[in-house]
Amino acid sequence: MTVALDRRSYVPYYRQIVEQIRGLIRSQNLNTGEPFLSEGELAQSLGVSKMTVRQAFQFLRREGLLVIAKGKRPTIGPGKAEKNFQELRGFSEEMSRRCMKASSKVLEAGCFEPDPDVAKALRLGPDEKAYRIRRLRFADGSLVGLEVIYLPAQMFPGLEQTDLETQSLYAVMESQYGIMLDWSEEELEDVPAAKQEAKLLQVRPGAPLFYMRRTVSPSTGSPLNMGPHSFVAIDTAQWLFRTERHNRGPHEQL
Repeated sequence: MTVALDRRSYVPYYRQIVEQIRGLIRSQNLNTGEPFLSEGELAQSLGVSKMTVRQAFQFLRREGLLVIAKGKRPTIGPGKAEKNFQELRGFSEEMSRRCMKASSKVLEAGCFEPDPDVAKALRLGPDEKAYRIRRLRFADGSLVGLEVIYLPAQMFPGLEQTDLETQSLYAVMESQYGIMLDWSEEELEDVPAAKQEAKLLQVRPGAPLFYMRRTVSPSTGSPLNMGPHSFVAIDTAQWLFRTERHNRGPHEQL
C-alpha cells in the first residue's frame, strides 16, 4: 500500500489522502475486512497532523470505505451501494428486487414493559406495553442480519400469534390491522459486534457490523416502531446504506 502527498499541489492534504485510499480500495489493492493503518500511524508516515488524517478518515467512513470502531484498528469497508430512496422498502421487497428469496427465524415475539427510550420513541403512556420482535433474516438461505422491532401493543392485539417467519410484517400491519405505512427515517452506522449479536450472526466478537435504526410511521404521523434494529455483517450488508427520509411505495414488505 502506498499513500503519498504532493506537497506542491493545491489539493488539501486530507483530500489527497481520501482520493488515494479510495483508489486503492477500488483497484482491490485494499480489500473488504482488511485492517488499515491507524490515524497516528498514517499521520506519522505522511508527516501530517492526526487531525488531517482524521478528516480524511471521516470522509471515507461516510462513504462506507472505512469501518472505524472505538478502540479498534480501522478496517476496509465495502462502500455504499446504490438504493432507490423514492420508495420505502422492507427486507422482503429488497431481496425480491434482487432476485433473492427472503426468509426469517423468529427468536422472540411478545409483550414487555418498555424501557424509557422505547416508550419515548413509540410515544407510549406510563402503563402502555410494547411488542418486541427479534428475527434472524436470511437471503437465499444465507444469514444476513439480526432484526429487533418494537411496536405499540395496543395497536396490534394478538400479533404474537401471527406467523412472522413466512409473512411480511408490513403486509400483516396493512391486511390485519388496517395500518397503512407512509414514511420512514433511517440511521446507519458501523459498530463492533457485541458478544450476543456475534453469536447469533456467527461472526467473531468485535467484528464490524452495520447497524440500522428505522422509525416507520403511518399517514397519521405517529411512529410505529423504533426498529428494525439490524446488526448485519459487513460482507453481507450490500442492501443497507444511507441515512435518509423517504416515502413508502404501495405493496412493499418488511
